[in-house]
Parts: sequence; structure tokens; C-alpha cells
Amino acid sequence: MPELVGFNDLNAALKAAGEETRLRILALLNEAELTVSELTDILRQSQPRISRHLKLLAEAGLVARFREGAWAFFRLAEHGPAALAVRSLIGRLDERDAVIARDRERLAEVRAARAAAAQAYFKVHAAQWDRIRALHVADEAVEAEVQAALADKPFRSLLDLGTGTGRMLELLGPGLERGLGIDLSLDMLALARARLDHAGLKHCSVRQGDIYDLPLPRDSFDVVIVHQVLHFLDDGARAIREAARVLRPQGRLLVIDFAPHDLEFLREEHAHLRLGFAPETVAQWMSAAGLETVLHRTLPPEPGTEGKIAVSLWLARDPRLSFADAAREVAMADHVEVGLLHPLGHGLGRKAEPQMRMLLAQELEIVRREVDHQEPPLRPQHAGRLADRARAVVEEVQHLVDDDDVEGIARQRQ
Repeated sequence: MPELVGFNDLNAALKAAGEETRLRILALLNEAELTVSELTDILRQSQPRISRHLKLLAEAGLVARFREGAWAFFRLAEHGPAALAVRSLIGRLDERDAVIARDRERLAEVRAARAAAAQAYFKVHAAQWDRIRALHVADEAVEAEVQAALADKPFRSLLDLGTGTGRMLELLGPGLERGLGIDLSLDMLALARARLDHAGLKHCSVRQGDIYDLPLPRDSFDVVIVHQVLHFLDDGARAIREAARVLRPQGRLLVIDFAPHDLEFLREEHAHLRLGFAPETVAQWMSAAGLETVLHRTLPPEPGTEGKIAVSLWLARDPRLSFADAAREVAMADHVEVGLLHPLGHGLGRKAEPQMRMLLAQELEIVRREVDHQEPPLRPQHAGRLADRARAVVEEVQHLVDDDDVEGIARQRQ
């Protein structure tokens, strides 16, 4: 069910969006994150005018602003019922409309300029990157292992820490609802943004941020990836703790990095602070962060290649249960799903089924509210409380059904 919007919030949002230039801005930001200067190039309006429109849209909660060095990028807001309502309306704009089509043509020019700048940077550094890539397992083999490690369970949101060129977002982005890459380097963010533009992954974005202090709330992502980043850090354990903080219950953290090696020139010439990691090192960091390590795998270089460094993968899981997971356990306990939600099989009559559904939903909602106020959120031991409450409902409903008083329990709870 769509999130409901208050009258005042929707009224303010529609007023903010209900102006020609601001509507064009929203349509453009639905396609890509843009700077003020890029918007002025596309819309052919002065910078003060564009800045004023962006300020009004931001105050209405319709756009979000992210600073990267001296630049600021704007994007459609991802949270808030008013923002979601306006996003839905923007999605209904006809791409063939003359105004929209013209703006998109100019947006394509902006994206082409980004790609050219990224290509120039890559050309300067390509030899250095190629030299390092030749030292370890082929990227294709590592990427296949990344996909295999995450294949057992679907996920909708991904956070890529130290995103670099954005390759992990490009690789996994097509199956996501939301992807976000974090990096400190403005040059790398420019590369990643150009790559995502080229791939058409407008639901994926990148931000400047500190891996030790992420500008994100806890429990934000289904999967967090730290790909070839830890060897640059002076405190890997701290980075793992911060990654664990933003994982949702039952979320997964995947770390990819070098196995131990002795290539000192990487430390001296390429700022590698650690020459790889032993399996137990990263696993201990994950455990200390409250995660359960479920997979470790090492990929040795292929025989006959220049490769000298093995690559390791560690996959850990957040052991907390989400409410949906707990509800599934409740449904399984004492065959609640069969005994309660399918009463026809027990000869109870079709009239009883809606009441039973309502009663179980009421009880689980009570427990959910209790659990939502706990810190941290639901852990495995709380599932027992949910199961006990569900069994009590089943027994009470069954008793009243036996007494031909299914509606009585509903009256008791009013």
C-alpha cells in the first residue's frame, strides 16, 4: 500500500513543483544527479535563478543536495511521502513532449562532456591500473565469485564503499531498486558517475563520503560491499563496524581484498598500507562488529599468468531478524498458516476466515510496535515472543470457533 501523504505536505509539494522551470528541473533530476552549472547549461537560465528554484524545491523536500568538494550535486529526494508522490507524477511525463525532449537532448550533451573528462583521466592513469590488475586474479573471475556469493538471496539495495570507478554498481545495478557508491576521491566519483550514466542506471548514484563516518542512517541497505578498499585503510576494523551499522537485519556484508603477499612496491608506490589479509583477520573484524561470517573463499592466480597475488572474499550476515522474517517463523510455528489462514480445510466455514486474518494481523501489529521501539531491532530471541503470541491467538480463535462465536473475539478487542 502506498505511503499516505498529509494534506499540508502534499499541498506544499505541489505548489513547489507547480512552476514551469521547477517542473523541468524535477524531470531532469529524475534522470540524473546534476550540478547548478549543468542545470544552467541545460535550461539556459542564470545561475541565481536556478539556485533559487533549487532552494524552493529543497525546502519542500523534493530534492536532496550533496556536496563534493567545491561542487554540489542535486537529485530527486528518495524519502518522504510528498517526495514519493511527486516522483510518481514526474514518471508520468511524456518523453516525447517537446519541452522534455529538448531538455533531454541537452542532458545528453552534459553526459557526453562528463564521459570525455572521465576518459581523459582514465587515459592518464590506465598504465598504472593495468600494472596492478596484472598482478592478481582476473577481474572477470572475481566478479563471477561476487555474483555467486550473493546469488542465494535477492536484495533490493546495495551500498558500495570505496566505489572507485563504480564497477560493482554497474555489475549488480540492473537487479537493484537502489544503489549507492561512496568514495572520498572526487576524480573517482566523476569516473563512477560517467560509468553509471553510460549504463543507464539512474537508480544508482554516488556520493563523496568518509568510510569511517558514513552520512547514512543505520539499517539502510540489504547488501554492503567493500571491494579492494581495506588495504588502503589504517583501521580496517573500524570500517567494518561502520559498514555493519548500515546493514539491515539479515543484511549481508561482502569484503573482497588481497590475500597476504610480499610485494612491497605496492606499499611504497601505491599507498597500500596492508599487504593483504589473513582469513581470520577480516573474520574477526566481522565478528566484533556483530556479524556472522558465512563464507570465505580465496582465488589463486591462474597458472601461466603474471599474477602473484591471490584474492579473498569474506561474506558475513547480520544475525538480527527483520519483522518479515519473524512473521514467517510465526506462520510456520504450529502450522499457523495452515491452521489459521486456511480454515476451510478444518471445516470452519468461509465466514470465519476474514475474522481470523484480522485477529492475527492485530496481534502481530502489537508485537511489531513493541519490537520497533527496541534497540537494537529484532534479534532471534524475540521470535519466540512472536510465536507465543501467535499460538495464543490460534488457541483463542479455535476455542471460539468451537463455540460458534468467531465474531466474539473481535468484539473483545474493540
